[in-house]
Amino acid sequence: MATFVGAVKRYLSGEAEEKRSIRSILLGPPGAGKGTQAINLKDNLGICHLSTGDMLRAIAKEDSPLGKKVADTLKAGALVTDSLVIEIIEANLQSDACKLGFMLDGFPRNLVQAQKLDGYLEGQDEPLNNVVEFKVKDEILVERIAGRMIHQSSGRTYHEVFAPPKVPMTDDVTGEPLMKRPDDNPTILKRRLDIYHEQTAPLIKFYKEKGILRSIDAMQSPEKVFDEISGHFKK
Repeated sequence: MATFVGAVKRYLSGEAEEKRSIRSILLGPPGAGKGTQAINLKDNLGICHLSTGDMLRAIAKEDSPLGKKVADTLKAGALVTDSLVIEIIEANLQSDACKLGFMLDGFPRNLVQAQKLDGYLEGQDEPLNNVVEFKVKDEILVERIAGRMIHQSSGRTYHEVFAPPKVPMTDDVTGEPLMKRPDDNPTILKRRLDIYHEQTAPLIKFYKEKGILRSIDAMQSPEKVFDEISGHFKK
């Protein structure tokens, strides 16, 4: 771990030749722990974390026709159009925050998005070099999601049973209130999982054929999952 972080720090200081050494996707169903791991990896590596869900939820709060449309779509547990998601991702990848490397979380969700993303990145001469698949059984996901609480501004997550806050519904660090996402309920989760298995699961085959897929057991402790992802990023 220390060696890996040290190598990344050398990269960030300009000792590496490549512009962005980590160009990664975190691939997995809702509740698999992608967001939690992305925050930890971002803090350790200094690269940007682009969560499609977080960006769309921010847009959904805007008082605009687009905001209302996105809000209605999210409440229904459906997915927004490919063109809108790709436009948001491309704009963020061009920002200074992502110039040293990036992790995409929640995108792409289907083969069309994956192919368009490949086209964009290859056009920048920076193709993906790592796709991490989080493997979790559906019944475990339902248990995780049902008790999940979020500190919205930081992305910190808690759980009523597995990782409760010190004070109910209150962030340990800031003392600000926690929230539960409207789509974190069994009915909507089942629809989200159905969509994932139908549209996103084929990406596993797509990236495996490219030789950049790394599968991990995301039912392990968060520490073990982090160490395993870090090991894959070394390769």
